[in-house]
Amino acid sequence: MSSFPTPLLLIIGLVLLLGGGESLVKGSVAIASRLGVSRLLIGLTLVGFGTSMPELVASLQAALAGSPGVAVGNVVGSNIANILLILGTAVVILPITTNRSGFARDGSVLIGASLLMVGVALTGELGRAAGVAFLLALLGYTVFTYFSEKRAHAATASVHEAEADFVEGGGMAMLPAVLLAFGGIAAVVAGASLLVTASIEIARAANMSETVIGLTLVAVGTSLPELVTSVMAAIRRQGDVAFGNVIGSNVFNILGIAGTTAVVKPLQVPPQILSLDIWVMLAASLLLVLFAVTGWRVSRREGLLFLLAYAAYLSVQLSPGVRSVLGLE
Repeated sequence: MSSFPTPLLLIIGLVLLLGGGESLVKGSVAIASRLGVSRLLIGLTLVGFGTSMPELVASLQAALAGSPGVAVGNVVGSNIANILLILGTAVVILPITTNRSGFARDGSVLIGASLLMVGVALTGELGRAAGVAFLLALLGYTVFTYFSEKRAHAATASVHEAEADFVEGGGMAMLPAVLLAFGGIAAVVAGASLLVTASIEIARAANMSETVIGLTLVAVGTSLPELVTSVMAAIRRQGDVAFGNVIGSNVFNILGIAGTTAVVKPLQVPPQILSLDIWVMLAASLLLVLFAVTGWRVSRREGLLFLLAYAAYLSVQLSPGVRSVLGLE
């Protein structure tokens, strides 16, 4: 693979993903602002979806490398980590109050996308037809959300605009913005390649399945931009930005990343994911909606429950003995 030790390549890949993802989002937002694109559209697309670019590149690279366990596991594992680990951490820092009208739409889309993913996964394959359907659903959701919020200028529109402000960081000239965006793309591609390759090597050396590595190491690694964005938003007391970032990223992970990957390279869904992980993803999404609508607030206690649930999930994934007892091997 390389003269460098595998753990070092893994660390380099993670650093490139984190730095590249942040550079890509900031550069893209600056370019869009210079071109006169509204802050609402920037927040709705470039910020929420832009932080998911590492997942997209990693899943595509894994699929093309013939590792469907890593490709599908990355999508499912990232959605689990986004809710249980990332949102859990953000909520422990700052409890989040949810907007009723906005969450009624976005929460419904999140559950709908999760159910769609489960339904397609149960067929055993993510084919091109399903991938096209996912992408069309994402396009419809984005267009509908943009025009409905622009027309009413609802509270959720302010959230998406705040997301744009959160990463914009002041005015940036066009040339530096373009260089930053393209540099971010290059770093994300290189980082994803290193992460996927090193993770597969680690899985083989540790006699672990590539699917487990995809669900854990790759999923958490590609979710680093969401983690940084959500934690910083919570520290700055912008909990709605953290909340919107997680929901937007999870919807994009299913409809955008799984959809694009399936169109480029149809994937078989590993039995391991069908036996446990797809259901954990759905349960985490349902739990998020339940917590959000009970009092329209996600509390620190509920955030702590998310973190404990993720610790339990990781213990199952990383313990061959536990997986064997549960019949997951």
